[in-house]
Amino acid sequence: MTELSTPTTAPEDVRRVACVGAGVIGGGWVAHFLARGYDVTAWDPAPDAEARLRRLVDAAWPALEHLGLAAGASADRLTVTATLEEAVAEAQFVQESAPEKLDLKRELLAKLDAATPAGVVVASSTSGYPMTDMQTEAVTPGRLVVGHPFNPPYLIPLVEVVGGGRTDPEAVRWAARFYEVAGKSVITMDREVPGFIANRLQEALWREALHMVANGEATVREIDLSITEGPGLRWAIMGPMLTFALAGGEGGMAHMLDHFGPSLKSPWTRLEAPELDRALYDAVVAGCAEAADGRSIADLVAERDQGVIDVLRATGRLPRAGGA
Repeated sequence: MTELSTPTTAPEDVRRVACVGAGVIGGGWVAHFLARGYDVTAWDPAPDAEARLRRLVDAAWPALEHLGLAAGASADRLTVTATLEEAVAEAQFVQESAPEKLDLKRELLAKLDAATPAGVVVASSTSGYPMTDMQTEAVTPGRLVVGHPFNPPYLIPLVEVVGGGRTDPEAVRWAARFYEVAGKSVITMDREVPGFIANRLQEALWREALHMVANGEATVREIDLSITEGPGLRWAIMGPMLTFALAGGEGGMAHMLDHFGPSLKSPWTRLEAPELDRALYDAVVAGCAEAADGRSIADLVAERDQGVIDVLRATGRLPRAGGA
């Protein structure tokens, strides 16, 4: 680990953000930060980068207005610079969103480290590489963190934050707090996991779907419908763990595991199931109790049911209350 020099700006006081890489993800970050009232400088090596970026921001702006703009938010607060160095010269936070190529990431993060003022955290939007593998060429790797968003970053709240082997823990704490201030829903990961958390879950579902199509077991339409009309509605309200806990009725997750645990060995998926030993059993039960945060099974059921009704109405699959 290489220590981060003292952060020059508190997360709450950041006013200028630099976005390096202005494709779909980088441009989404630009739109998000502009909507939150920041001044944004951006750089991308593509010759038509500025025109594409401004079109992306314009296309996203109606949705951002619907979500609610921060005071002073304006697309006019975007400056596209000619060089990377200009983009980060006065930045108080840097979001890198280059293509997923490890050598490119290593080289770019080293350049950003060299050009960005001391005490400024630099985050990567990587969707798969651990920071330990990307920070190898940086002189000050302690300030480099992963800030993994979901597409589009201006609309999906989630960002997963984690450092690498040479990242200063203070940089991780600072970045997590900054993203919260900037309106994101943050998971601060305790350790590096290839693909992070949400991508790992998405990938498992994606691979199983491909298996079913390849084997003629289900069509693309059937697979998509099975999620949008099934568990996807519940997942919009609470994740798979609490959802399964409710399958245990008043006994919660413990009863669910006792009842359905043996089916983990059934060949329902091509993934190998973990051994449901006592340590895993206890961890899942305790985790669900923590996630419930004092809510009873009845409370959770009511929350889930109302949430699913709201999602169905919002997506036009149920009439709105009062017939509106």
